[in-house]
Amino acid sequence: MAELTDRWTLGGLELPNRVALAPLAGIGNWFVRLQARRYGAGLVVSEMVSSWAVHYRNERTWRELLRIDQRERSGGPVSVQLFGADPDVTRDAAAHVAAAGADLIDLNMGCPVPKVCKTGAGAALLDDGDRAVAIARAAREGGGLPVTVKLRSGRRAGDDSGVRLAHRLVNEAGVAAIAFHPRAAVAGHTGAPDYALAAELARTLDAPVILSGGLHTAQATREAFELTGVAAVMIARGSLGNPWIFEELLGERSAPPAVEEVLAELDWVTGCAVEHLGAPRATRYLRRFYPWYVDRLELDRAHARRLQSALQQADSLEAVGALLSGAVAPALA
Repeated sequence: MAELTDRWTLGGLELPNRVALAPLAGIGNWFVRLQARRYGAGLVVSEMVSSWAVHYRNERTWRELLRIDQRERSGGPVSVQLFGADPDVTRDAAAHVAAAGADLIDLNMGCPVPKVCKTGAGAALLDDGDRAVAIARAAREGGGLPVTVKLRSGRRAGDDSGVRLAHRLVNEAGVAAIAFHPRAAVAGHTGAPDYALAAELARTLDAPVILSGGLHTAQATREAFELTGVAAVMIARGSLGNPWIFEELLGERSAPPAVEEVLAELDWVTGCAVEHLGAPRATRYLRRFYPWYVDRLELDRAHARRLQSALQQADSLEAVGALLSGAVAPALA
């Protein structure tokens, strides 16, 4: 049986291990990917990027979402995830993604969000296999890069359309791997993933399966990897404010981070956000990050709740720094 630390090949690219950072919608920009890379992730995938926005040259999409930092390239390939419903638009977008320096293109065919599905993209493609295959072919043709697809098990409970589509995508469109989340799209992130179904897909598919869904801790991830026999695992929510999970999975850490480590990591994230967005936008953007890190500061519940509230109202990064310093001073004394 493979180990998470084993090297493997995906679409002709060599990966140093079998642990990947999943695409995190609205979060997985270059510095979040770089953070995962710093802690050992062998593959990093961008947040979901609109193929229409790339095709029609949306300035912010090109400047921010297609940015790949050279430091990300140390330790494995970088993948950019596209979503869309038009093969021609996807073909053009894939060409631009390749020109931006991506090593792989991932296609989102599992997002359950209504505003995505109503365009015919995301999980809507589970009900339109012909279009899904055409989009995957177009991405390969346009980008000239290996293409992977992220799928749910189906759109509705008891639906196995994702499994059937996975086989079509590999056999008819030449997709290099399937990232499989074994929950129905309507379930969102609730309920237990169907790892038995993932195991069946891994056994029968003529391409690697990367498991996603329910992998919130290192222990749960190891158990799911062993149970399913997949080629690799993809960490999503389990990595939020917790890049140390990659070290845990690779056997390089056994203890949780100390308070000083948590603060240093948040400081690193803050510096990158300022570089990426400028201080005013970063001040607002980082509010979604604070809950993940405050949970690791070993504060009592009431103190943590007050700090969370204050951080959400802070109008400058200087104010944020003062709040954090004051909150953890007793622990560091």
